[in-house]
Amino acid sequence: MTRLWLVLICLGLVVLALAGMWLGWRNRERRQADLPELPAPPADLGARRLDALDGEYVGTAYATSWQDRVVHGGLGMRSGASIALHEAGVLLERDGAAPLFLPAAAITGARLAPGLANKVVGIGGLLVISWRLGDAQLDTGFRADDKSSYPQWVRTIETTKGART
Repeated sequence: MTRLWLVLICLGLVVLALAGMWLGWRNRERRQADLPELPAPPADLGARRLDALDGEYVGTAYATSWQDRVVHGGLGMRSGASIALHEAGVLLERDGAAPLFLPAAAITGARLAPGLANKVVGIGGLLVISWRLGDAQLDTGFRADDKSSYPQWVRTIETTKGART
């Protein structure tokens, strides 16, 4: 009988933890409801500036806090992805989610970072692209399977950031 009570208590604690995580995610969505809709990719992205990279979309966070994950519009879910830099901007095609398009005019910079949105991978492990969505300054992280082209990505974005198409 004691074993049954211990199992029920453990199951109750797991249910409470899951309910707390669900409520936290829902409250985060509610706090971010004032963010504008995500930009849709244009029909013509223009010429590709760099070869696409395959890897993982790590997430998007507010630029003021690398751990403050943005969940608005599906930005909060990690997934496999492919990233490509075009004249019109950056296109992240995510597995199981809508593509994420960062218009060239909204991009404010790029850098390498050890972590973002509660994912820490080590020095220079993430390509982080900074951009504006309305009044919010955001950072979007991508972890490529092949990190050797990170410096070229950062240089290209830094020299063309904020370009109007």
